[in-house]
Amino acid sequence: MNIIWLGHGSFRIEIEDQVLLVDPWLTGNPMLSEDQHEAATAGATHILVTHGHFDHITDVPDISKSTGAPVSGMYELAQFLHAAGAVEGQAFNMGGTIALGDKVTASMVPASHSSSADVADTRRYMGNESGFILRGEGQSIYVSGDTGIMADMDWIGDFYKPDIGILSAGGHFTMGMAEAAYAAKRYFDFKTVIPCHYRTFPLLEQSAQVLADGLLGVNVVEPEVMQAIKL
Repeated sequence: MNIIWLGHGSFRIEIEDQVLLVDPWLTGNPMLSEDQHEAATAGATHILVTHGHFDHITDVPDISKSTGAPVSGMYELAQFLHAAGAVEGQAFNMGGTIALGDKVTASMVPASHSSSADVADTRRYMGNESGFILRGEGQSIYVSGDTGIMADMDWIGDFYKPDIGILSAGGHFTMGMAEAAYAAKRYFDFKTVIPCHYRTFPLLEQSAQVLADGLLGVNVVEPEVMQAIKL
C-alpha cells in the first residue's frame, strides 16, 4: 500500500488494485505544484469526498472527467458533484459501506465540522461532513476528514479497529496536534498515524512534533508531498 500526500487534506492511496483520491485539491493548493498535478491523479479509479468546502472539491468534477474515476460521498454532496459533470459513483450516507473494486471497501463515518459550497451567489448546504474507513490489504485506515475531537471516535475505534490513522491536525479549522494526539490515544490503537490539513497556510500548525511526542510507541509519519508512505 502506498499513501501519498498531495498537500493539505488531499491524498492518493494505492491499495490492492485501486488508486483512490481523497479530497483531491489541485487549483490553488500551495503545496502541490502544477507540474505535479498529472502524476497526482494518474490512473485514479475512485474519488472520495468528505465534505463540500472549496479546498476539498474544487477540482473534483474535472479530475473525474479526465480520469474517468467515479465520485462517491455524502448523498447531497455526491449528487451535486455528479450534476457538475463528475462521473457518477455512490451517493451514500453514515454507516453505509461501498465496494471500490473487488477488494477494497469504504465505510462512511461521522466527522464534526461543516459542509457547504458556493453556488452562483449563494452558499449551499452539502449534507453532513464525514470521514471514511478504508479496508484492503488486511488493513483498516481511518480517514478522519476535517474534524474536531468527538465522542463518535469511541465507537469508530472500537468497531472498525483501524490500525492506520490519517488525522486532520492543523488546528483552527480542525483538531490541532495536541487534540489529535489525545484522540488517537483515547479512542484508537493505531500503529501508524499520518497528520494532514497542516503546513498549508501560516494560520495552521507547521510541525507534527507535538503529535509525535504525545503518541510514543506509535509510528507518526510527517508526510512529504508526492512521496509515498509504504505500509
